[in-house]
Amino acid sequence: MSRRRTLGTKKKLALLVSAATVAGGGAFVMANASNAAQTAPNAQTRSAGDPSVCQGLATALGNNQRFIEGQRAAPDAQSEARIANREAVIAEIERKQEASGCVVGESAQDSPTAQPPQDGQEAEQDAGQEAGGGAGEQVCAGSTVTLSGEGGAPAASSNQFPVGTRLKVTNLDNAKSTTVEVASVSGSCVLLNNAAFEQVREEGKFLIRRALIEKVG
Repeated sequence: MSRRRTLGTKKKLALLVSAATVAGGGAFVMANASNAAQTAPNAQTRSAGDPSVCQGLATALGNNQRFIEGQRAAPDAQSEARIANREAVIAEIERKQEASGCVVGESAQDSPTAQPPQDGQEAEQDAGQEAGGGAGEQVCAGSTVTLSGEGGAPAASSNQFPVGTRLKVTNLDNAKSTTVEVASVSGSCVLLNNAAFEQVREEGKFLIRRALIEKVG
């Protein structure tokens, strides 16, 4: 009798210990899940980049990718060198995407089709012409302007104007303008290289949404 009671007590103790362990483990799992639920949104917030910055970089990446596609579709003697140059530009843009908290490799391409100015934009463009001086023939109406990622002296690239064409680009959001020569071919009406874009950009932005583009020579 005494032996059976002792064994029964030990079994009860073992069952109680097991139940406590399971309950404690469940509480630990629930606590971890709760902590993860709280920290996940914070991590997402930290990794989210400025939409205007990310869009500008995505546009620049897409334009360079489209240029490479065009060179591969219709290659010439210089295509290999051009492609190598643009691949280096793409790598630099992707580094900027990572540093800015954007999705690395996210790509968007400008539409080469000119869009009519929105309400009030024509008046703003006229004001930009007067402020900038030396107004020329307005081209690429409705186009946005971003950077090609290329270095060197201020210059532009274009899919509409031959090398040597002089284009004046005015950022209507800050009235800054630059006049540059087209130095290479790209997938957009006009892309500015790093030096030219720095002359007209707004701080922290890689896309000019309201641009006045003029052919001046």
